[in-house]
Amino acid sequence: MYLCLCKGITESEVREAGQAGIVMPCQLKAKFGLKDPGCCGRCSKNIQEFAQIAMSVHQTPSPNSVRS
Repeated sequence: MYLCLCKGITESEVREAGQAGIVMPCQLKAKFGLKDPGCCGRCSKNIQEFAQIAMSVHQTPSPNSVRS
């Protein structure tokens, strides 16, 4: 599912970011360029939803969540 149409950011991409340890709103904004020109700003306003999705990967143990 798309979370941001301007940047084409999907829920899967946000989960992948969470697996990589990118879970804080400021980290997510930087990773996905949510402050860059050309973005409508709606996703930046809803950044807490992004953070919840990113953090959800840490709530359920998964063998793929540990990376070297």
